[in-house]
Amino acid sequence: MQATATKVVEFERPQMETGGSCTANAWAKVPPTPSPEERASLKARIKQLLKEKQAVLVSHYYVDADLQDLAEETGGCVSDSLEMARFGRDHAAQTLVVAGVRFMGETAKILSPEKRILMPDLDATCSLDLGCDAAEFAAFCDQHPDRTVVVYANTSAAVKARADWMVTSGIGLEIVQHLHAQGKKILWAPDKHLGGYIQKQTGADMLLWQGSCLVHDEFKGVELELMRAEHPEALVLVHPESPEAVVALADVVGSTSQLIAAVQASSAPSFIVATDNGILHKMRTAAPGKLFIDAPTAGNSATCKSCAHCPWMAMNGLQNLLHVLETGANEIHVDPAVGKQAVVCIDRMLDFAARKKAKALPTGRLEDEQQLFAGIGPA
Repeated sequence: MQATATKVVEFERPQMETGGSCTANAWAKVPPTPSPEERASLKARIKQLLKEKQAVLVSHYYVDADLQDLAEETGGCVSDSLEMARFGRDHAAQTLVVAGVRFMGETAKILSPEKRILMPDLDATCSLDLGCDAAEFAAFCDQHPDRTVVVYANTSAAVKARADWMVTSGIGLEIVQHLHAQGKKILWAPDKHLGGYIQKQTGADMLLWQGSCLVHDEFKGVELELMRAEHPEALVLVHPESPEAVVALADVVGSTSQLIAAVQASSAPSFIVATDNGILHKMRTAAPGKLFIDAPTAGNSATCKSCAHCPWMAMNGLQNLLHVLETGANEIHVDPAVGKQAVVCIDRMLDFAARKKAKALPTGRLEDEQQLFAGIGPA
C-alpha cells in the first residue's frame, strides 16, 4: 500500500455543562489516488477476493464511487447506515466488509454479533460520534431520568446501549411523533439540527444534545438563497442535519434514501443538493441527464471545513479495502455486554417500522415492546 497523508479536521464539540460548544481538533487520513491502471487492477483483485472469501461488501452513499460500484457489482449493497447493517444481518455471508465510518461497522456487529465485520479503516469516525462521549452522555441521561432517551444512528455502541430508542433520519420524525402522542418527554442526541427539525415538526418536549455533523453544519442559508435565484428551475434537496435556515429553503427534506427517491420521482431538470456530495454518484446513476449542484458551504470569501464531503468517509479507498481482504485486518469488535444492551434500541426501531408497515403501532410501553415485537423482522 502507498503511504497516506493526514490532515487536521476541526469540529464543534458540545459542552453540555455550560450549554455551549468549543472547537475541537481531530484528524483524518488522506488516501492516495490510484492511477487508472491501478484502479482497474485493484478493483479486479477486490472482486476476486470477495468471491474467494465469501464476503459481502456494503458501502454508504457517501464513500468513493468506486466502492459504491464494487458493492453493487459483487452482490452487496449501497445504502444508508441502517440498511447496510440490516442487509449484512440478513445476508448469508459470514464476513461483512463495511465501507463507511466506525459507528456503521459497530451497528453491523451489534445486529450480527456472530459475523466477522471488517472495515477499510477503523479510524474513520464521525463528528457526531466524537461529540457525544459515552460517559458524558450517560451522566447527562442520569440528570434527566424522566425522559425517554432517543439517539441517532450516528453514535457509538456505548451510547446506543444507554438509549431507549435508536432512530435514523428516515424514521426519526415518526417515532418522536409516536412517543409525543404517548406523553413522553424526550432526551435527544446527538445532532441538534435534526433534533430541532423534529421538535419543530412534532411539538414534542425535547431536550437536545448540542452535536452537529461537520458536513451538514457548514451549509449556508444566505448563500443557498442566492444560488437558488441563479437556478430557479432547480429543486433544493436538504438533509435535516442541516441548519434551520437551510432547511427552510428546501423543496424536499429527507434522509439520503429519501433524497435519492425524490430525484427519481421528480420531473425537475436540476437539483441543488445540501448533503455530502458523495451521494451525487448514486443520484446521477438514478437520474441520468439531470444536473446536480452542490449547496454552498462557504461564502463571502470564507473557507469551508469539509467542502461538502466527510473527511472520514473519504478514508475508504481501494487500497485499504484490498489490504483488509488480503489480511483480515481492521475487524470491528463490540463488547458483548454493550452489544446486548445496544441492540434493544435498534430492534425497537426496526419493530416500529415493521408495525408501521403493517399499519399498526407499538404500545409505547418501553419495558414491554422488545418481547412483544421480537422476531417480526425489518420493514
